[in-house]
Amino acid sequence: MDYRITVAKKMLLSKKGSLLGAVLAIGVGILVISIITVIFLGLQNAIIRDLKIYQFGDLMVTDETGLIDKSDQLIIGWFESNSRVIGATPRLTSSTDIEIRKDGELIELFGVPIIGVDPLRDPTVSELHKTVAEGEFVNSRNSIVVGSVVAEDLGGIQVGETLKLIITNRVDEEQTEFFVVNGISKTPGGTGLDSNLIMPIDTLRDLIDRPEETGNFIVKLTDPDYSQEIKELFLLSFSNDDFEVKTTQEAGRDIIRNFSSALGMFTLIGYVGLMSSAFAIITIQMMLISSKTRDIGILRSIGTRRKDVLIIFIIQGLIIGLIGASVGTAFGLAFTTYAKVTNMSFAGSLELEVEYDFASTFSTALTAFTLAVFASIYPAYKATKLQPLEAMRGV
Repeated sequence: MDYRITVAKKMLLSKKGSLLGAVLAIGVGILVISIITVIFLGLQNAIIRDLKIYQFGDLMVTDETGLIDKSDQLIIGWFESNSRVIGATPRLTSSTDIEIRKDGELIELFGVPIIGVDPLRDPTVSELHKTVAEGEFVNSRNSIVVGSVVAEDLGGIQVGETLKLIITNRVDEEQTEFFVVNGISKTPGGTGLDSNLIMPIDTLRDLIDRPEETGNFIVKLTDPDYSQEIKELFLLSFSNDDFEVKTTQEAGRDIIRNFSSALGMFTLIGYVGLMSSAFAIITIQMMLISSKTRDIGILRSIGTRRKDVLIIFIIQGLIIGLIGASVGTAFGLAFTTYAKVTNMSFAGSLELEVEYDFASTFSTALTAFTLAVFASIYPAYKATKLQPLEAMRGV
C-alpha cells in the first residue's frame, strides 16, 4: 500500500470523533435530500395514481370544441373491439345548487360540481365506486352520492336523506328535482370527488337537456404502456372529428410540473445543507494540521515532497467523502425501503406511491463525494506551506 494512504488513514484515525462528525454531516445531508425526494415524488405519483383510477383512466377522450355528440355505443364499441382495452365509460359534468332543511333550518350550497356516470360501466373502468365510505354507489335514477366535503357543508347529511337540486339546463331554465342520498364518498387526501355530487349520467343528461351528449370518455387498458398506441389508432379512426385524447401523464402534466418545481426548490435547500458538510471536512483537516504539525515537519525533513503532503490530505478528503457518501446512501435507501414497506402516507391520509430512484441517489452521493474532495484542497494547500524546521520548532 502506498505510504501516503497509510499516513492519511493513521492521521484520520487519530481523530476518530472528528472523523465521525464529518462522515455523519455528509450522511445526514444525503438523507435529508433522500427524504425530500421520497416524499415529493411519492406524493406526486400518489396524486397521479388516484386521479388516474378516479378521473382520468389510462386514456381520456374529450372534444376540443365542447361536448361529444357521438353515441356512447359508437365510442365504447370502438375501444372495446381492441383486445388491449378492458373497458370505456362516459362521463358528463355540470354544476348545481343544493337545498336541504335540517332541524328547521334551510341550508343552501351554490355551484356544487356534479358528475354523471354510467352505474354499470363506470365500476369496470374506474375505482370511483370504491370511494363510497357509507351506503352504496348510484344505482337508480334519483339516487345520488355526495362527496364528504359537500356532506359536511350540508350539516353532516346521512345516507337516506333527501336533497333538493336546482340545475340550469342548456336554455337557462331551472330544473328542480329531489334526490335520495345513496352514499357518501370519501378518498384519502381528497383526490377523488369529495367536493362533488355523483349521479347517473342519463339523469344528468335529462336535467340539463343534453340527451345524446357526453363530456368525456375514460378508458382502462390491460397495460398502460399501450396508451400511446391506442391513442394514435383512435385519432386515426376519427380523423374527421375534433377529438382530443390524453394519457394519464398528459392529463396530469400541470400537477407534475408543479411538483417538479417544488421538488427542485427543496432539493436545492437540501444541497445547501449538504455543503455544510464541506465546512466540517475543512474543520477536521485544519485540526489535523494543527495537531500533526510536528509529524508533517518530520515527513518534510525526511524528504517528503510538498506534492506528497498535498496528496495525503486530499486522500483524507477522498476517504471521508467515500465513507460519508456510502453511509448517506445507505441511510437514504433504508428510508426509501421503510416508506415503501410501511405504505407511508402523507398527512396520515394519502398513501405515497414510493419508488426507488437510484439515479437521484447516485447523483446525490457523487455530489457529496465531490464536495468532500474539494473541501480537502484548502487544508492540503495549507499543509504544504509548513516548513520542516519551523514545523518541528513550533511544537
